[in-house]
Amino acid sequence: MKVDRFLREREADWRELEGLLGKRRRARRDARAVIRLAALYRGAAADLALARRRYRGDPVIARLESLVVRARQAVYSEEPRRASARRFFGRTYWQRVRERPGVLALAIALLLVPAAFAAAWALDDPGAALGLVPGEFRDAVEPVGDTGMSATESAAFSSAVLTNNIQVTFLAFAAGLVFGIGTAVVLAYNGAILGTITGGAIGSGNGTEFVEFVAAHGIIELSCICVAAAAGLRLGYAIVAPVSRTRRDALTLEARASIAIVLGTIPWVVLAGLIEGFVTRAGFGLLPGLILGVGVGALYWTLVFVRGRPDSQAVLTPSGAVAGRSVVEV
Repeated sequence: MKVDRFLREREADWRELEGLLGKRRRARRDARAVIRLAALYRGAAADLALARRRYRGDPVIARLESLVVRARQAVYSEEPRRASARRFFGRTYWQRVRERPGVLALAIALLLVPAAFAAAWALDDPGAALGLVPGEFRDAVEPVGDTGMSATESAAFSSAVLTNNIQVTFLAFAAGLVFGIGTAVVLAYNGAILGTITGGAIGSGNGTEFVEFVAAHGIIELSCICVAAAAGLRLGYAIVAPVSRTRRDALTLEARASIAIVLGTIPWVVLAGLIEGFVTRAGFGLLPGLILGVGVGALYWTLVFVRGRPDSQAVLTPSGAVAGRSVVEV
């Protein structure tokens, strides 16, 4: 069954369930409404299980997750279960990062493709490329004899890189509200700057020093930028293509997931700062920096693919209770 047909056939029941949830107090005094509420809840839970299996990555899943959580609370008269920090950082965050692989891949491409072209351009025409490099990064692309960047210049450069990447991380997310176009522009522009600096540093003989002063923290910083940007693109997509929902509902649902992604990414941005402050500036050398940078980056993406796996599907008992894991992890 295609997703459009699935939406057409099930939309009426979902809207009826939403209506009963909006009149929950009055519905509780009506036995027929209570029975109907329970039946619709079981149907929505089954629809969620089906959608997760067949339409992975479709926005309908986020809508059904929200609906089932609200309905379960109404049916069982439970207080909403608040996810612990351990649960969030150990599982939920990684699932949020992984659940839209297409959007995440797009964010990575929007950063790295312009970077590759800009690096090639800087190597081919360093004089013209120099004009694109911001002043705080000029030391990396200007020749300084046989010694490369001085210790003072390298410290200032690495600090500027960290500050810039933190700003870009949060700007890439917030710019998603401009229909996603803002995020795309932020990624492409900063990718071009990154490529120009890389190509310019290599062309000017500072390639080794450049890699040494960005390798330890650069991989995880770029990962954070791409993940935050993917969250921003999700916001933009919800505004441009809300599918069967109103734009307000679509934006509300995606905003919850996107904000969770940004909150979960903050500790990794902090980690990158600590590495930059205590490892990069300590001058441990190129090889240790590469090992640390690649190791931290590999750890992050391993957690995305391993901890980000969707929970196993739950099985509903005839009474509507859930056997095994819950249908929705809050």
